[in-house]
Amino acid sequence: MARRGFWKGYLKLSLVTCPVAMTPATSEAEKIRFHTLNRATGNRVSGIYVDAETGKVVDDDDQARGYEREPGNYVVLDDDQLDAVALDSNRTINIETFVPADSVEWIWYDKPHFLMPDDKVGEEAFAVIREAMVATDTVGIARLVLYRRERVVMLEPRLRGIVLWTLHYADEVRPPQDYLDNIPGEVDADMVGLIGKLIDKRSKAWDGSDVRDPMQGKLKALISARKKATAGKSPPRRAKDKDGDETPTNVVNIMDVLKASLASEMRKRR
Repeated sequence: MARRGFWKGYLKLSLVTCPVAMTPATSEAEKIRFHTLNRATGNRVSGIYVDAETGKVVDDDDQARGYEREPGNYVVLDDDQLDAVALDSNRTINIETFVPADSVEWIWYDKPHFLMPDDKVGEEAFAVIREAMVATDTVGIARLVLYRRERVVMLEPRLRGIVLWTLHYADEVRPPQDYLDNIPGEVDADMVGLIGKLIDKRSKAWDGSDVRDPMQGKLKALISARKKATAGKSPPRRAKDKDGDETPTNVVNIMDVLKASLASEMRKRR
């Protein structure tokens, strides 16, 4: 079943408005992920923040965000200051302009999302906007608060829906000509012909199923084998103190490692 709960709002063009739903076009749900465990107890290890100089644990209330203006010198910002500059999301994709479909180069593309009408009443308005872009060979440009930042997005008609691409910011894009224009371009025509024959022999129709991570398959096989090998075996017992309460062994272990690391660094400095 299609997932529709990621984002819901409205698609707007002048006076034409329709409710829409959006979901990411790619997913890492099938990717195998690991947790860091305490081998002795089988418990997950908790991450903590430690002062780099004193080695002491920093409480949540004492943690702040800082921008390093020069080595060791930071501009400190608290959550209230950051919230003050955060943009409000009005949940509306207001198409501000249209550009030729082939004018936005691939290097600007960031993340793709599927955009669909969210109710029967709005399907016609959605279809009209989509088909108008097809007829004029254009894509729509809008602004949208997404992933906690205002993003410029491109709306591209695709099948019976629209693909919404978040676009990279201008300061993130490096001009390809700065890197690719200076490569020597003169080649031997006979060699090109030979390579062309090799390309013909290896050409076939595109099949997306070929794009697989071989490590994923090996990890699944390894995990399956480990499940069979450890079937029926009891997991490690959790460490308890004299009163029977569980002790935070994972935090203690991390602190020991951090203290040892800090001591090692201090010895090196001396």
